[in-house]
Amino acid sequence: METAQSRRQAAPGAFTAFARFVLCGGGVGLASSFAVAALASWVPWVLANALVTAVSTLLATELHARFTFGAGGRATWHQHVQSAGSAVAAYGVTCVAMLLLQQLVAAPGAVLTQVVYLSASALAGVARFAVLRLVVFARGRAQASAGVRAARPVPTTAVRPAKLCRAA
Repeated sequence: METAQSRRQAAPGAFTAFARFVLCGGGVGLASSFAVAALASWVPWVLANALVTAVSTLLATELHARFTFGAGGRATWHQHVQSAGSAVAAYGVTCVAMLLLQQLVAAPGAVLTQVVYLSASALAGVARFAVLRLVVFARGRAQASAGVRAARPVPTTAVRPAKLCRAA
């Protein structure tokens, strides 16, 4: 029977993980944009966006756990919550960028709007990658430090044999 330890694979390097992150996240993002457009024909856009965002975040987290960061299995609920938090933060970054653009430029054109949005998305994506790699799926460091702690010798006090009889 295969154990969780034997199922785990070595975590990929930063470059490989980032390439996988872009592939998985970009693929899910592209599919999500089509899903929002399709769903918005039946329900209000805000609701369609919220539903698709929730589902796509769950899907992307599973992909990141299994493929991007080599966690060797399904994402835990704790990882899903942390990932959702990083997605909300990334969403906030893009919203602030767009609000700033509206404040600074009276009537921004489509190209400027796309440049600002995509730049904010890229910045948020890099930060999200770092959070996912260093916090959410950082199993290697925690296991390694636990192994080091377990490998240290436990200090003991010298036990002296008790004297069985006293000198009178």
